[in-house]
Amino acid sequence: MIEGVIVKPLRKFLDERGWLAELYREDERGDIPRPVMAYLSVTNPGITRGPHEHVHQTDYFCFLGPSNFKIALWDNRKNSSTFGQKMTVYAGQDHPMMIIAPPGVVHAYKNIGTEVGSVINFPDKLYRGPGKTEDVDEIRHEADPNSPFKVD
Repeated sequence: MIEGVIVKPLRKFLDERGWLAELYREDERGDIPRPVMAYLSVTNPGITRGPHEHVHQTDYFCFLGPSNFKIALWDNRKNSSTFGQKMTVYAGQDHPMMIIAPPGVVHAYKNIGTEVGSVINFPDKLYRGPGKTEDVDEIRHEADPNSPFKVD
């Protein structure tokens, strides 16, 4: 495990209508920063998003399906007790999970299934700030051929 990263299985409540999963509960938040926005991303089979990290933002990802994902996280925080460690999690349709990636934790995910996959994120910072007037809070590693952050 990486210090500050939270991985929590999400429980599906099934009935004849389908299923429901609680993604966020204020009473289970603890010291996790409060989300300020939400978005859904769709990733095609075989495609990787990231790796990148944030300076200030905490990501609160929910992998529910359809499809399955390989998620890689690396602790890039020099002052962390787990600096330099890599963590791999498999999540999605077969194993619904919530994964929290704090600032300084590099993260990437790859759709390892055969169908288009969806991921929901509840970050604690607004994309490009209020009114979308600020720089994006990302350090991108995917374009660097010498990057040590590789999903495969």
